[in-house]
Amino acid sequence: MRGRYIRMFISWLRIFIKTAAFRSYRSLLSVCLRLIRHYEYIEEEGFRERPGLAFSSQPVANQPEPTTHVSLAVPLREAPIRTQGHQPNVQMPIPELHEGTNMIDSADNTRSPRNSAVPLIPICMPESSISVVIAMPLPSTAPVQTFDVILTPIVPEPQVRRYDRHVRIDRDYQPFVVKKGPLDCSEELAEVEGWEPLTHPEGALFFYQPYKRVFTDADIRDPETAVKINKAVEMAYEEVRKADILLDSSVELALELIGKESCGYYFADHKRRVIFWFEDYQNIELMNDVRGVKRKSHVKYALDSQYWRHIELFPNKRVLPEDIIVKLKEIVMHAHADNITSETCLAPFAPNEVASMLDLVDFLKDSTNKEREHSVWIAARFMRLFCNAKFVNFCGQPGARLDVDQSLYGEYDTRSKKIIRVMNVILFGSPDVQSKAIRTIWVDETIVHPRWKDFTDRLTTEWNGYTIFSTVMLAVDISFLAVPAVATQTPAVVLAYLSSLCAMGSLVVSLILAGQVNDSRRGSAAAVASFMVKISRSMFGLESLALMLSLPFALLIWGSVSWLHSTDW
Repeated sequence: MRGRYIRMFISWLRIFIKTAAFRSYRSLLSVCLRLIRHYEYIEEEGFRERPGLAFSSQPVANQPEPTTHVSLAVPLREAPIRTQGHQPNVQMPIPELHEGTNMIDSADNTRSPRNSAVPLIPICMPESSISVVIAMPLPSTAPVQTFDVILTPIVPEPQVRRYDRHVRIDRDYQPFVVKKGPLDCSEELAEVEGWEPLTHPEGALFFYQPYKRVFTDADIRDPETAVKINKAVEMAYEEVRKADILLDSSVELALELIGKESCGYYFADHKRRVIFWFEDYQNIELMNDVRGVKRKSHVKYALDSQYWRHIELFPNKRVLPEDIIVKLKEIVMHAHADNITSETCLAPFAPNEVASMLDLVDFLKDSTNKEREHSVWIAARFMRLFCNAKFVNFCGQPGARLDVDQSLYGEYDTRSKKIIRVMNVILFGSPDVQSKAIRTIWVDETIVHPRWKDFTDRLTTEWNGYTIFSTVMLAVDISFLAVPAVATQTPAVVLAYLSSLCAMGSLVVSLILAGQVNDSRRGSAAAVASFMVKISRSMFGLESLALMLSLPFALLIWGSVSWLHSTDW
């Protein structure tokens, strides 16, 4: 009996062990299968993320290539790591990249590691959002001098006075000695205390700090100027930090020396394509004499125009994005179509000029995504002019100008003074005609340049005809006075002399006005606008200009009338 229970217990134990072992094996096997499947899934996802790999032998033809954003910003140069040969106690502040925001701020909290003589500065390249800490070489400087630099907010146009410097060149003639062997200009073109000299497509020399994206027209080769500019750079970034302004990694700083102690500055944001400052800015230079600006969406066009002026001033080492060329071509095509179909086109260019621009923009396509400063300058110049036209015409605002002769500030005062009405009768209605023509080229104290050219062309053609008629009239009067029978008739002689004076007056006035108009045509639109402002603020306003332009025609008519009456005697 006892043996029976033992055998039963052993059989149960055997069954229990077999069942437990089988279940453990199944559990272990399921776990292994799960691990294998998870590993295969990870490997599959890894292969999918790689653009050049596929699970089949067929080439990946339809898979889109990774696109990179092209910006007009000049890329930062990666400074080499150096541990010797640097001056102590010299700090070169540079913006600091914020993780996850692609923003930069002042690098006051950056510290150098031990056993290093160079402060470590985070440099962010525009193509990547990864912050790389590298050591920036500190340039050798002249003996330390202290300067009190005052930073003044400016705009590129017209406060960067590149075209008004008039640096004098030595007048003494002395042939330059060219040394033997191939000419080597590397010493003159080398960096000066960290500043790289660049030559504008127009020929101007400017300097670029490749480690901090700073541009200036100041001659860094002068030690005193270099100290001032470097001090201004430090102060500008320090003020940005104090103002709690987060700078995008592509932001550039431009500096302009103003006098001995002041330095103008502005920042250019390539992401938003505007300029800005670390303080509030209010100046008529930005408004470009435009009145009634009330909204941010309106003033943005002025900032856009100034941004493109910045690119126009410093086009070197920039890559021209394709989207800029596409947008520019759309704008030029619209202006061309508007010129063809409307007589009141708002484009700031004549139809033949727009057609030439359209051909030129087509050639710019070959320069997209390439570093070509001439093409960058061309695109920036065109974009600046079109953005400025949008600002002047209140683009996107409730009272936007839709026709070129539309006044935004109210109708003109058509009530003429009594003396103007009398002169209009005396001059055979010519002042009224000229006044209406002037109103079409001078709208809201803004010159309509395409119409101004047509207006001056018409006046020049008319005056050329008046000179011919006046010469013929003068010859007829002299021949009439040479007749012996006329000499005895006093009224006829007086009328003949009066006709001669009127013909001479018409001839002289036509020549003088033609010369002045030709000079004004060769001048800039700003010079023409300045002249029109002076005339409009005179005693009779624009009516005085209309009276002056009417004199050749009126004098010729009076000369003809006097001669006809002289023949009646």
